[in-house]
Amino acid sequence: MAGITTITELSFEDPTLIEGLPGVGLVGKIAADHLIDTFDMTYFGAVRCEGLAPVAVYHEDESTVKPPVRLYGDPERELVVLHSDVPITGERREEFAACLVGWLEHNGVLGVFLSGLPHSEGDKSGTPGTFGVATGGATDVLEDHEIATPNQTGVVSGPTGALLHEAMAHEMDAIGLVVEANPQFPDPRAARALLEEAIGPISGVEIDTSALDEQAEEIRSARQRLAKRMQQSPTEESSQAQPLPGFQ
Repeated sequence: MAGITTITELSFEDPTLIEGLPGVGLVGKIAADHLIDTFDMTYFGAVRCEGLAPVAVYHEDESTVKPPVRLYGDPERELVVLHSDVPITGERREEFAACLVGWLEHNGVLGVFLSGLPHSEGDKSGTPGTFGVATGGATDVLEDHEIATPNQTGVVSGPTGALLHEAMAHEMDAIGLVVEANPQFPDPRAARALLEEAIGPISGVEIDTSALDEQAEEIRSARQRLAKRMQQSPTEESSQAQPLPGFQ
């Protein structure tokens, strides 16, 4: 049956979910995986929503297979992370979004959805620009933490856009975070900006991002194959933010 299957019982009071679906610069996936590794988070939920590839994932030195999209939790920090090993197919992203947002609403979870904004300077020095958008009353969260607003009109597309759209339709609180990112390669620097400037403050969690600098080349190499797959896939499978023509 489609939905979220509980693997391990965890108890949360006021959790925040960080979404890590593949997209531009793989910023969401890199940030999500970093949180899971840094806090040694527990795999507690199998995501079996419609729209996900019917595949089984195996990992090095493990004999047990797992679903490609999973939930990890850290009750002490009130953190939930959505981890994905596969892109979400374009024609089924609405079902996936309805399934996940329904779970967030039912469990009182604040969804924080991540996206990259293709930027020609995404691999240069300096801090990538980051801004936030919101649904429901979550604009207050952005204001409280002084998260910048967009400097131009645009659209968030792909699975992350579908999640924001579904949250808006339900009039529930949710946040979309967008960071300038390299459109061709995995961008650990952009993921670090998301973690330091937005995810950390919003979640109230101090996050050590030094490993993203130390392992930048390793991360780029490890994620290169998925990044190439995303470039070859239809736009609908890749979450991204982009300006709207006519509003430049």
